[in-house]
Amino acid sequence: MNAPTGTPADPQATTGRPPSSGWLTFAGIIILMIGCSNVISGLAALFKDDYYTVSEGRLLVFDFTAWGWIWLVLGILQIAVGVGAVRGSAWARATGTALAVVVAVCQLAFLAAFPLWSLVVIGLCVLVIHALVSPPRGATGA
Repeated sequence: MNAPTGTPADPQATTGRPPSSGWLTFAGIIILMIGCSNVISGLAALFKDDYYTVSEGRLLVFDFTAWGWIWLVLGILQIAVGVGAVRGSAWARATGTALAVVVAVCQLAFLAAFPLWSLVVIGLCVLVIHALVSPPRGATGA
């Protein structure tokens, strides 16, 4: 199918720049926000043991110190991936998709501590996955 008259078939061929995508900007910003939140959650779990109160003192199989380290590492990775996603890096799009799945699964385990926040983050992870896989290859953030 030919491009309509007056519009180029390949924007990169005429401008020399890769196409931009608002979805990548959205995904990068959301990943950065969730990453910062995860870093704060991790630090809170590490430095204040009674911050997360759950009846048994455990979430699935880990204690709060282990969850603190998990959230801290995931948050730092997400911050790096968020910056890469806005720039349109292929590694950031693939890693961001995988991290969004991991964070969504971890939030299922964290439902007992913060149910509403966990559900919000799971929903945002689904949006991030869509935002990272839908733009064309080589696109950058808008």
